[in-house]
Amino acid sequence: IQKSLFQKHLLPPRDDISAVVTELWNRPERENQYMAQELAKKCLKPIEIEDYALFEFMITHKSWWDTVDFIAANLVGPYFKTLPGQRDSITGKWLSTDNMWLQRTVLLFQLKYKNALDTDFLADTIHSLTGSEEFFINKAIGWILREYSKTNPQWVRQFVQATPLHPLSKREGLRLIT
Repeated sequence: IQKSLFQKHLLPPRDDISAVVTELWNRPERENQYMAQELAKKCLKPIEIEDYALFEFMITHKSWWDTVDFIAANLVGPYFKTLPGQRDSITGKWLSTDNMWLQRTVLLFQLKYKNALDTDFLADTIHSLTGSEEFFINKAIGWILREYSKTNPQWVRQFVQATPLHPLSKREGLRLIT
């Protein structure tokens, strides 16, 4: 439905996207959040430095794994690829909060990076969250490790062996290579 809607109707200008996405996000029906994230993905081009504030709003309001994971991989990931100088200050802020959805985003934004994944950054992020009993954090640790194991199974195997991980994270991370 979204694809045909985007094809048949004019999309809002780039300058209006943040307001339109926020309006959709604030509506009660879940389908509006799905539409908003797709609209953001399609229309926030070129990526601009202030876009992260919209992403943070989307992550912290009406949060659930499906929208947060989409935002991490499809909005925040490209944002940090385009503006790498913003990564450390924003992710540092997000990791220092008690908001597990912001923390999950820091774990997952590199999901599509493959060979461009920053293993030092990933390792530091995982170490900062080691000991969490939060299911959504431990699942995300396993997911990013499993995804990266498709690119570099040796690194993942060595990292998992050397790192005290929650059993869920370990099981998920090694699922494709053991």
